[in-house]
Amino acid sequence: MSFAREVNRAIRSTLVLWVIGAIIYPLAMIGIGQIILPFQVNGSLIKNSQGQVIGSSLIGQPFTSERYFNSRPSTTSYSTADPKKDDAGVLTTGVSGASNLAPSNSALIERIKGKDDPDPSKRVEGDLNRLKKAGIQPTADLVYTSGSSLDPHITPEAAKAQVNRVAKARGLQPQQLETLIAQNTDGRFLGIFGEPGVNVLQLNLALDALKSAS
Repeated sequence: MSFAREVNRAIRSTLVLWVIGAIIYPLAMIGIGQIILPFQVNGSLIKNSQGQVIGSSLIGQPFTSERYFNSRPSTTSYSTADPKKDDAGVLTTGVSGASNLAPSNSALIERIKGKDDPDPSKRVEGDLNRLKKAGIQPTADLVYTSGSSLDPHITPEAAKAQVNRVAKARGLQPQQLETLIAQNTDGRFLGIFGEPGVNVLQLNLALDALKSAS
């Protein structure tokens, strides 16, 4: 009889703990989060002036137009890759993360420095040549991916290196863009951790607003 009571008590305790841990606690955390930090809890989503979600402040996305500040190299193109031209198989694998290629790896060197070939289809321009042609002084974060390869930030130096290109494409004064970069630079966490960074998506949104206002 005592054994049956212990089993019954164990079952009831398990059910009570399951309800608390699997239902009550998660719902409470969701509710508190929605009240205290709704932006972060819902994915730190960024909306345009029409109220449409265009991205997240936590996930980088590619910008290639001369009218915008470009992001650092990354695998974020998986989110916008063309299924009909996905030669790298990004959409198939859903890959996100750094390549972990050594500095001596030929694939990394080819991507950065390019490759000359008699066959134009096999020729690779290389990130260094592409940046120099655009009049941009290459910085480390405009050439190398981040550890996650999803980093939405670039350094203020990388943003400033693109000022002349963007100013020329939009017919703006470089000083306007330098001010915009300063306004969209995130400082160190608690003033001591990490390095200042510029969220490229937020900077480009501010850039569009500046253009429309001018």
